[in-house]
Amino acid sequence: MSVNNSVNLLAEVLKEKMPGRVYCSEPMSRHTSFKIGGPADVLVQPENSEGLAFALAAAKDYEVPVTILGNGSNVLVRDKGIRGLVIQLGNALKSFRREGNRLFFGSGYSLALASRKAWECGLSGMEFAVGIPGSIGGAVYMNAGAYNGEMKGVVESVAVMDMDGREFVLTAADLQFGYRKTSLQESGYIITEVCLNMQPGDKDAIKAMMDDFSSRRISKQPLEMPSAGSMFKRPPGYFAGTLIEEAGLKGYKVGGAQVSPKHAGFVVNCGNATAADVLQLIADVRRVIMEKAGVELHPEVLVIGEE
Repeated sequence: MSVNNSVNLLAEVLKEKMPGRVYCSEPMSRHTSFKIGGPADVLVQPENSEGLAFALAAAKDYEVPVTILGNGSNVLVRDKGIRGLVIQLGNALKSFRREGNRLFFGSGYSLALASRKAWECGLSGMEFAVGIPGSIGGAVYMNAGAYNGEMKGVVESVAVMDMDGREFVLTAADLQFGYRKTSLQESGYIITEVCLNMQPGDKDAIKAMMDDFSSRRISKQPLEMPSAGSMFKRPPGYFAGTLIEEAGLKGYKVGGAQVSPKHAGFVVNCGNATAADVLQLIADVRRVIMEKAGVELHPEVLVIGEE
């Protein structure tokens, strides 16, 4: 059976099971915060873990490769797109429940909304996440953080599914949290639910901190432009944005991609950027910073898709 035939048959099976949630030759620019990316052969948005397990089993049956995507906020998809099946969880798995000081979120739940939900419950610890785009599952996967807070400070456990559809629970210790890193990145496991264990706090104080973080983010970051968030990991002893600005690269452009004139740690899409533009700009910035400051910058944005 040819690859194209396998993909087409898989699409038909998924459409029958999940009508209205399956898309063929779907531009990934519609599903990433960067607004960049070529087409996925097939994209599916399962409503629940059962749908996720079905999609994984069907892909295995037809020997079609699988790519997992959250909200697409920390991702650059290459211009040729993604072969096989993309399972997007950001438009799925949005459940929520509370058990005392524990909050359980489906992995597709918005991280920013999860921060607000914690405030509504009078629980403290997620204030830092109020302005971070993306899904809570993606945030755990990357150990997202801001303003001296990280996901590792509130995550107690995660429910995951392996590529065979088997579900089990991993503790925070199992995740081996590091700077923008967890063991999940090497595991092949898919987060289906996140359990946060938080502390009761004063709702007014929590809200004040969230408002402060939000106003600082709005004033300093290019939220009005498509981007994938902060482009580079913070090098030890430095700030990437400061190094880039001091090197005279603020506003530097390659095609439609630009080092943000507002915050040099961000790369923005000026409207017609390609993935190739962004990758060339990243390479140029890394080269100049190494030459001028002797510091190696590492992107924290995930680059996926066909080269």
